[in-house]
Amino acid sequence: MHEPPPFAELHCRSNFTFLVGASQPEELVERAAAKLYSALALTDECSVSGVVRAHLAAREASLHFICGSEILLTTQRGHPHARIVFLAQNKLGWGNLCECITLARRRAAKGRYSALVTDVEGKNIQAPHLAGMPGCLALLLPEQDATTESLFAQAMWLKTWFPGRAWLVAPRPLLMDDDLRLWIVEQVAERTGLRILASSSPVMHTSKRKKVQDVLTAVRVGKTVATAGYALRANAEAYLRGRAALMHQVPAEWMEETVRVASLCTFSLEELKYEYPREVVPEGATPASHLRKLTYEGAQRRYPNGLPDKVRKQIEHELKIIAQLEYESYFLTVADIVHWARDRDILCQGRGSAANSAVCYCLEVTNVDPDRMSVLFERFISVERREPPDIDVDFEHQRREEAMQYIYEKYGRDRAALTAVATTYRTKSALRDVGKAMGIDPGKIDRLANTAYGTDEKWISEACLVEIGINPADPTVVHWLTLADTIRGFPRHLSQHPGGFVIGRDKISRLVPVENAAMDNRSIIQWDKDDLDSTGLIKVDVLALGMLTAIHRALDLAGAKAGGPPMRMQDVPAEDPATYEMICKADTVGVFQIESRAQMSMLPRMRPRCFYDLVIQVAIVRPGPIQGGMVHPYLRRRAGEEKFDFPNDAVRQVTERTLGICLYQEQAMKLAVVCADYTAGEADQLRRAMGAWRKRGGIEVHERRLTERMQKNGYQADFISQVLVSIKGFSAYGFPEGHAASFAHLVYVSSWLKRHHPDAMLAALLNSQPMGFYAPAQLVRDGREHGVVVRPVDVTISEWDSTLEEPAHGPASARWDNSHEQPLRAVRLGLGRINGMREEATKRIVAARAEKPFASVEDLAMRAQLDAHDLKCLSGADALLSLAPDRHFKLPHLWTVKFLQAGQGLHY
Repeated sequence: MHEPPPFAELHCRSNFTFLVGASQPEELVERAAAKLYSALALTDECSVSGVVRAHLAAREASLHFICGSEILLTTQRGHPHARIVFLAQNKLGWGNLCECITLARRRAAKGRYSALVTDVEGKNIQAPHLAGMPGCLALLLPEQDATTESLFAQAMWLKTWFPGRAWLVAPRPLLMDDDLRLWIVEQVAERTGLRILASSSPVMHTSKRKKVQDVLTAVRVGKTVATAGYALRANAEAYLRGRAALMHQVPAEWMEETVRVASLCTFSLEELKYEYPREVVPEGATPASHLRKLTYEGAQRRYPNGLPDKVRKQIEHELKIIAQLEYESYFLTVADIVHWARDRDILCQGRGSAANSAVCYCLEVTNVDPDRMSVLFERFISVERREPPDIDVDFEHQRREEAMQYIYEKYGRDRAALTAVATTYRTKSALRDVGKAMGIDPGKIDRLANTAYGTDEKWISEACLVEIGINPADPTVVHWLTLADTIRGFPRHLSQHPGGFVIGRDKISRLVPVENAAMDNRSIIQWDKDDLDSTGLIKVDVLALGMLTAIHRALDLAGAKAGGPPMRMQDVPAEDPATYEMICKADTVGVFQIESRAQMSMLPRMRPRCFYDLVIQVAIVRPGPIQGGMVHPYLRRRAGEEKFDFPNDAVRQVTERTLGICLYQEQAMKLAVVCADYTAGEADQLRRAMGAWRKRGGIEVHERRLTERMQKNGYQADFISQVLVSIKGFSAYGFPEGHAASFAHLVYVSSWLKRHHPDAMLAALLNSQPMGFYAPAQLVRDGREHGVVVRPVDVTISEWDSTLEEPAHGPASARWDNSHEQPLRAVRLGLGRINGMREEATKRIVAARAEKPFASVEDLAMRAQLDAHDLKCLSGADALLSLAPDRHFKLPHLWTVKFLQAGQGLHY
């Protein structure tokens, strides 16, 4: 038997062509490599969202990978012109392809695109350089109903605009009209001189995914599989076929031509190089010199009594690594955003692994003092990993938008965009979509989707099915669950990251396509966080945190109580005994992080007495430490109920502060290094596995390696088991120490405010809604238990926000200490607490009230221009009692007001 000709698949779609492709990019690459393809091009429709994953898989499999995209070009009136597959030959071609996709996506609503033929003819004023798509090859896809005339016209247009870079694709779907289809392609090729490429046009890596593809198609068209009709594919041939099969289906020269075309495409994603914005470095300075200058200026502010030697050494160590990796501009970019926010009195602070950095602390990006903490900068940045840094900065949630608009204004929409998040099918959504597509009873779907549970071995247990009256042996149910399990993890659509910005020196759309998000004035790139890490693109996380808003408001009110300027976070006294006493009593309703029932039950046992105790408290009540069996041993050791020892001094150094228990991700990494001889790169792989808590089976790959190496180094079986259980627990979600320390800082500040200024804290929490663990009514009840007098909403007094009035002390619960240095103020509930009340109406009420007091409800309605809706809201909240003591006045007065307003020409 003859050896099959070499072959490269140049038109292949993954499940990133949403609800069309039935295989992951990695699956397609692995299958192509197994079938000894010469190359594989991933050409999702007007998208490159899956190319990073395919690129990484192809690198592992040593397969030539080509980046491309299938795009339907239309006329100005929306009529189809030609369906083209563009393949990036080089970096220029990649940039042009990304810009072409960006144009098409940005002119359409989220999830859609409109690619005009004029875009690739250079007639778009925004991108004339796209004429002929330099650096790209163009493959013409015949439509299913193409005639010789229509395909000839398309081919001549293609040959005109892509001379020497155009081909015809001859798909072989193995249908009854294949011979006619191929004859048309051959006729056009003969008349135009274009060469022909063979292709299976796969949307799945194996024909076994046909049922999955049918379900996805049914979901896309909004029908069941049984009623989808011709929308479904006629057979299961749209998969990566073997070369031996293809050689009997298409001429050998068509297969060999694919390899020649593939050889023309040399672009790799590894060629992409991120370039930092220039604006962050002043003229005459270098990024390195400017970062050093800002760092030591900040160090003087942080340490007015002198910079400790420990911190100075840490700063120099970090600056050396930052310079070696050329990350100075990234730190300067983040510092610029933070300093801008602070100049505008917006409270913010960095968290996550950035809290391991002394440079970040001195730049005032984070608030974790390296002199008080044991920082691990390599957890943040490592020379061996050469991984881009990732700094998360939390801003007041009510003012985060200002920071985002500052970024857009400073760098422009073409240089700043949000990171995407690939929203994937989870258990509930998979069950619902597959169930609907299969025509399963909606009631049965709801019952299972709402109660589904299972084990690591079986994602939905038989017991769960039996409990809700579903027969686990029913073939339809088995089929339903099998298909739903298959699509779990499939991307469903792209959504926007909460605040991850990619900021470039030049157009972002030359690196990665940009498209519209669902929100107005938002644009996202087509890659998510993991893709950015893999390609070296750097993002800045501009996140929102409600507690920062509450703390800022509470500090302002606390300062006003004393008749002075607003307090600052650094004005809060450290290690206040009364605050820790309150925390030990689990009196933590409304504070940060330790307000849940699980935390409250832990606090009397943990009894935090210093800041580091709070760091542990934040980290220990997490799924990782709980599932790793770390909580109770730590509490017993802390209480002196359990003796413990360290196998050696290296382990002691890693876990001494946590009493021999592994509570943080950094400790797991360090233990792997000191006990199992992990390199820094291997430790980072372990960190990634621990961090991928939503993915199945990520941590298990390290189990054997850790066990073998620790046994070789002489560690006892009990200790090895303890380490493995702890590390496995982190795959269910755990904190790095720096992250826990950043949160612990807010825990302490919010707790101090609750203990010493419960009135200010209550008003601040109410004014910062929605946020937190407790509803406003629960916060009010807790405030009253602490002696805070809470007064109702009154239209003659209340502002939009809740405010503090004259000193007033109410009866307090005997459970809590009610002694305060300053008299408590009464809290007047604001009009913003009324459901449905509009802020614009409140502003008119306050302005009219400032002119003169209201004489009646009618006077209020007339002068504040209130409509029936406003009055219903006020009346329902008893905010009108001071004007109309009779609570049963509502309906007559509303009719009177509407009549009077109509007489004034107002329309409601």
